[in-house]
Amino acid sequence: MGNGVQKRIKDRLAKNHACYVLITCEEPTENGDMQVEMTYEGDAALAACLLQGAQSFLDEQEENQHLQ
Repeated sequence: MGNGVQKRIKDRLAKNHACYVLITCEEPTENGDMQVEMTYEGDAALAACLLQGAQSFLDEQEENQHLQ
């Protein structure tokens, strides 16, 4: 993601939220490596709660897909 786009996203999120976590990645290389970046603004404990909640959500979504 270009720095200009990332800055606009960060600025927009910072105006409307007490805390946010932004995770981005590039397309995987031929050998499967992937560049992943993460940044957050706000309280570190709140950011950790957001990440835990997101992980629970993704786990639940995956479980539901396996049940179908």
